[in-house]
Amino acid sequence: NAEDAARLLAMNKARGFPGMLGSIDCMHWSWKNCPKAWHGQFHGQKKGSTIILEAVADQETWIWHAFFGMPGSLNDINVVNRSPLMSKIANGELPPVQFVANGRTYNYGYYLADGIYPKWQTFMKPLKKPEGKKNLDFHNAQAAARKDVERAFGILQAQFAIVRGPARYFGIKKCFGTSCTLV
Repeated sequence: NAEDAARLLAMNKARGFPGMLGSIDCMHWSWKNCPKAWHGQFHGQKKGSTIILEAVADQETWIWHAFFGMPGSLNDINVVNRSPLMSKIANGELPPVQFVANGRTYNYGYYLADGIYPKWQTFMKPLKKPEGKKNLDFHNAQAAARKDVERAFGILQAQFAIVRGPARYFGIKKCFGTSCTLV
């Protein structure tokens, strides 16, 4: 909502990222009892089946967006293409955001993302080859702030053994219910 967006914008402006709404990333949750017929679809990057959780988190590790249930065979780009958050952005359904950076006014917020995300105006990715002190400082600050979502995933895994270990449910609806409860 607009109140949460204003809080996020103020917090991130103070960190040197005006217009930032959070950090986005995906986490693979191992799925021990994935039905045999689905193994190919849910086979993750590592050994075994996984289910993906896409999340956006802030500096305080508050996860304000979660999208769960995509097969582990997908990468972050495939997940973001199916994400309800991206649909809301495309349809103009999120609270309006306006900020000024480098003397230019922007009418949309952005998310810190790692290098695999697409080149969309809504993602701020790290510089590929930062040259000069100013670019290197920005690159390092972006990398540090982007870790917010990774810290949130780490806290989830540390606090809830059910997330740290493989999901033992047979149906994806049970896994979904668990993820909704925890997030």
